[in-house]
Amino acid sequence: MSVQFGRWNTDGKPVEPEYLEKVKPVIAPYGFDDSGSYSNTSISILYRAFHTTKESRRETQPLITDSGAAITWDGRLDNRAELIRRLRNVLTIDPTDLSIVAAAYGEWGTDCFAKLIGDWALSIWDTNSRSLLLAKDPIGTRPLHFSIEKDQVTWSTILDPLVLFAGKTFALNEKYVAGWFSFCPATHLTPYVGIHSVPPSSFVAIRAEKHTTSRYWEFDSGKRIRYSTDAEYEEHFRAVFAQAVRRRLRSDSPILAELSGGIDSSSIVCMADTILARGIAETHRLDTVSYYDDSEPNWNERPYFSKVEEKLGRTGCHIDVGAQKHSKFELVTQNFAATPGSHLRLSEFREELAACMKSQGNRVTLSGIGGDEVMGGIPAASPELQDLLVTGRFRDLAHQLKVWALDKRRPWFHLIADAALEFLPSGFVATKATRPAMWLNPKFVGRNRTALLDHGSRVKLFGPLPSFQHNISTLEVLRRQIACLGVPSAPLCEKRYPYLDRDLLEFIYAIPREQLVRPGQRRSLMRRALGGIVPDEILNRKRKAYVVRGLLRVLLEDWSNLQQLFREPLSEQLGFIQALKFSAAVEGAVLGRQENILRLERIFDLELWLRSLSGRASMTHNPVLKERLQSQPVAEPHESSGGPELIDRRNRVPMRPKVDNPNAKGGDTNDLPETRSVRSWVRSSGDSERLSEG
Repeated sequence: MSVQFGRWNTDGKPVEPEYLEKVKPVIAPYGFDDSGSYSNTSISILYRAFHTTKESRRETQPLITDSGAAITWDGRLDNRAELIRRLRNVLTIDPTDLSIVAAAYGEWGTDCFAKLIGDWALSIWDTNSRSLLLAKDPIGTRPLHFSIEKDQVTWSTILDPLVLFAGKTFALNEKYVAGWFSFCPATHLTPYVGIHSVPPSSFVAIRAEKHTTSRYWEFDSGKRIRYSTDAEYEEHFRAVFAQAVRRRLRSDSPILAELSGGIDSSSIVCMADTILARGIAETHRLDTVSYYDDSEPNWNERPYFSKVEEKLGRTGCHIDVGAQKHSKFELVTQNFAATPGSHLRLSEFREELAACMKSQGNRVTLSGIGGDEVMGGIPAASPELQDLLVTGRFRDLAHQLKVWALDKRRPWFHLIADAALEFLPSGFVATKATRPAMWLNPKFVGRNRTALLDHGSRVKLFGPLPSFQHNISTLEVLRRQIACLGVPSAPLCEKRYPYLDRDLLEFIYAIPREQLVRPGQRRSLMRRALGGIVPDEILNRKRKAYVVRGLLRVLLEDWSNLQQLFREPLSEQLGFIQALKFSAAVEGAVLGRQENILRLERIFDLELWLRSLSGRASMTHNPVLKERLQSQPVAEPHESSGGPELIDRRNRVPMRPKVDNPNAKGGDTNDLPETRSVRSWVRSSGDSERLSEG
């Protein structure tokens, strides 16, 4: 992933050289292979290259076309061969991705964006029309941000220069914060009012007097793929999945694949190994990295990723994530953190991963993100039942209701009621899991209720099939998740997502829902199609559990840091949370009561991020919330004589937490005399919260 940056002074003044000199060292660490620049009167563009393909090493960016347009490209073009055939009259021999894109833009204008398959983001400065185009691929795998001021437009792959050198302070974007609390913010948002992200599958056209955002491509809701046998669906799936993986094996360096032992990552690794064995991959080697934690009794992944390694005939890098020493809640302020989560110290396992990648020469990482959501890892009956309902296939509906009722062990009328409720507005079907947390400030909730709702819009009775609507809603969640990941700098690498391949998604969205999920058969098509490629132990595994027990342990071990953090929380002073209620929720989580521990973690991340901003020496000159954040005192941690203590904010009296007696049937509580008792009780509790990969 390379970095593009530009500034256009719409008032015609030249861009200050001093400004560009400040930007250069900030973007340099993200692209250390090469650099390029372009300047023309009132516009300047900078580029830093991080090469992952042999073609990219021959590119000179920005590229100036015959018409005078300046194109900057950060991406990987997957349908090169097709475009070369269509543009053979205007292309040179052995063109780079960038030259193909330039030819496509010259031939088709902005209509070319829909024809570019791959992971990409680009900017095009058109000298003749004095306009700027910023565009992203349909998934949004590459970040691209921009800000529009009265006399200037600035854009960048990373947020840092847009914030640090704006010459002003920014207000926090409440909608972004609300989205952060619920899961992930909308893809067009950033934490800063006035700075935006280019949405996926869209381009932003900017002129001196106005700007517009347009969608250039959508998945076709009317596309249908129907075969007469399961075998035909399986054959088609193998072909598009192999293509999705092969496209992401295009690199002139060894590729690293995450291997967790679940079906998603294992399928990618096994398919990649098959492609390499056939000699049709550009990379010459596939390495793997696996994480484990022997202290987690319900997360024993070794037997599963070892089975895959046995099939590959080689062992990958193994990293013990349970051996970390640094506190998760330790404040780190040396570097500017543009978004929540980016403030965290480089953990030991990330350092180990960086060392592993450096020794092996890896620049690209394959990720299994999206597999669970796309391949039917969630065995929901509603999409299939809704399809049958709206298409009037009532006989099939009656049969499937009976089959699903037996599988779910629920009355059939409960299933049809659940399916029907999703046609109602989202406010009518909110559950405890999707409602805003009780510890959020009611006024903040009132202003941002839509962004805080954890579920998508209602299913529409008319229009695309309900299953297609579910697919698009799920894809939007994945887009948001990827947008939150930002640009990795330690270790610097390019992330690729085989399950989010455009052609693969088009196939999945066009086949009947019952091919993906059947009663008692989650990931039905995937498991059937990959027999003989993926070990049976993986395909027949019921599900892989992600255990939140480790987060509870971190809460206990970092209690003193948390006490300091939430005596005067900035997140309360800025009107986001109610600290007393939040402290009670944390206590409940530590003591084993049912709490959404991931929501709590989001608050910790936000609070640390706010403090990392307030701790910067340059806060008085530029970035965010300078006066409100700098004026907040940070209390010293309370010295506890025993185990973890909660602070009563009303009178600042330390309180010893109480724990529900695990042997009692009622609500009796017993005083807990020492920390070890809490820790041993949490570790022995069988009610740890899980997220399933499927």
